[in-house]
Amino acid sequence: MVDKIAGSMPNISNLGGTAQKAENVGGGQDFSSFMRDAAENSIETLKSGEAMSMKGITGNADLNDVVSAINSAESTLQLVTTIREKMIQAYQEVMRMPI
Repeated sequence: MVDKIAGSMPNISNLGGTAQKAENVGGGQDFSSFMRDAAENSIETLKSGEAMSMKGITGNADLNDVVSAINSAESTLQLVTTIREKMIQAYQEVMRMPI
């Protein structure tokens, strides 16, 4: 199921178009790289939660591990949903700005 969601996501490596990237700003990474890494980590967390729940159903995993993985996946999903909502709100604010 997570693979279907991950496959339907657009390629976020091309976001930002031809905008100039900041050179070594504070030694960190640019925003698009940060968001790409965060999305990839979120997908991996969701996949591991799904895999652990499958192991729990078949009886191949400890119940504590299953509950921990599912809680981690749930909190990751809530975080991703919150970030998405904040990004939509920011986009709407920018669109409301007069030119």
